[in-house]
Amino acid sequence: MRENAQLLLLDKSHVESLLQPDEVLAAVREALILHSDAAGRVFPVVREKLSTGGVFGIKSGDVGTQGLLGFKAAGFWPDNRRVGGEPHQATILLFDPATGRPLCVIDGNAITTMRTGAAGGLGLLQFARADSTRLCVFGTGVQARIQTQFALRLLPGLRTVRYLSFDGQRDPAFEAGVKAVAKGIDLSLASDRDATVAASDIVITATPGGGALFSMEAVQPGTHINCVGADTKGKRELPAGLLARVRLFVDDAGQARQMGETQWAPDTPCTALGDLLTGKAAFTRQAVDITVFDLTGLALQDLTVARLLQQRAESGGSGVRIAWPW
Repeated sequence: MRENAQLLLLDKSHVESLLQPDEVLAAVREALILHSDAAGRVFPVVREKLSTGGVFGIKSGDVGTQGLLGFKAAGFWPDNRRVGGEPHQATILLFDPATGRPLCVIDGNAITTMRTGAAGGLGLLQFARADSTRLCVFGTGVQARIQTQFALRLLPGLRTVRYLSFDGQRDPAFEAGVKAVAKGIDLSLASDRDATVAASDIVITATPGGGALFSMEAVQPGTHINCVGADTKGKRELPAGLLARVRLFVDDAGQARQMGETQWAPDTPCTALGDLLTGKAAFTRQAVDITVFDLTGLALQDLTVARLLQQRAESGGSGVRIAWPW
């Protein structure tokens, strides 16, 4: 058996053909519940800046009762754009916890994109006002696109989308992605950041995290904010002082204080989304509440989605298998 062992490889095309938004949503929900129940472990995160200008990280964990063990090596290399490449790079490996041998190597870019979008969508379902109709999005990249798409899928009451690009110019790719999910949506580029935030029910920030995107005074009672871009020490998207005014929710408190938006106000009381899903905590939104969901991304999210794709590939015969004797 050891000599006949194989390693399953799932490249970008395999992953994209296997990913289904509803299945990813369920897998991410499972990961949050596993985390809340301490049934799945999240190991300390590695996140380091490189001399090349990139950022390299490792997120890992396991679920002992499910035989699930693995890690994602990922990061951000902005210079990739110069050669027409994707700046975000991620690779996921799953292992047999009984022997340590590798089982599956998976391109992690599309997984990271969709599982983060799904986590944002779950946050919107929990925290945004049910009568929300107006969405403001900062950023037009891959993550801004998927966050907006999940918002439109899960909140059919949304009627308008205003987006802000880094250069103030329209982004046809972003607009096409939005219209593919919600035909007839009132979509347009915005120019005044504070005015757009003030007129919105939901704000999504999905930028490189270079600094505050709007003023604290722009945020009106009843607003919900999904913060996606702060995922490394030193990054931020929200104005100083805002977290003191909000009801703060996180995917993981330790990570949020280490590298999320919460790093700028680490003493702010917060509640984990998973604890709401398991009933360990409760939240009833008041009309005037300002809520913030600080997403930093859990290793368990990567692993539950990766396992889903591994199982689908094995049952459907997709992917590439190479000899991997041990």
